[in-house]
Amino acid sequence: MVTVKGNWDRLTAEVNEYGCALTPRILTPAQCRAISALYDSSELFRSTVDMERFRFGRGQYRYFNYPLPDVVASLREAFYPRLLPIARDWAERLGQPAPWPDTLDEWLEQCHAAGQTKSTPILLRYRDGDWNALHRDLYGELVFPLQVVIGLDEAGTDYTGGEFMLVEQRPRAQSRGTVTTLAQGHGLIFTTRDRPVRSARGWSASPVRHGVSAIRSGLRHTLGLVFHDAA
Repeated sequence: MVTVKGNWDRLTAEVNEYGCALTPRILTPAQCRAISALYDSSELFRSTVDMERFRFGRGQYRYFNYPLPDVVASLREAFYPRLLPIARDWAERLGQPAPWPDTLDEWLEQCHAAGQTKSTPILLRYRDGDWNALHRDLYGELVFPLQVVIGLDEAGTDYTGGEFMLVEQRPRAQSRGTVTTLAQGHGLIFTTRDRPVRSARGWSASPVRHGVSAIRSGLRHTLGLVFHDAA
């Protein structure tokens, strides 16, 4: 069972302030290499997406199929209860429903009952010149407001470039960007769709998109954990 350690008061404060927060190391280099190696095991995946074909950028990613590999399922289960209080707090600030139950299994049952039955954890592979356009991972009516991406290769050694980008449209203001270099084995918690920000009228929902800058050299793998399933 993977554990997600860290100062969660600090992480929560950073997510509230910036829409994202970098965790301490949660996977060893050996674990990262083992997850990256799964990319070539086609039987583990339900779908492969060529980003250039769909004008999503350039590169490739694969959606894991159920049952998920143990380490992927364990990470998803470990993060959910940590992120749940933030999700509920955001919903309260925005005066929105908070449909997320106490456990991931219960939440996924709700997704499946609503027709969102396809798994969403993804393994992404970027080579020289690849990039990911700004987007949001919305797969149906039911959405969990936070997700996690974990760096599997060593920035500056295995690859250069490939910074994670988060762009937020502030209420009645210009967009604000945040750029993060993903250290190997560390996770980045970030906003899925929108988050609460203070405005003259109280709290407003600020739309957020994310992407990846161009890879200058090398090979970059990341593991993406989305907590709602897809229709």
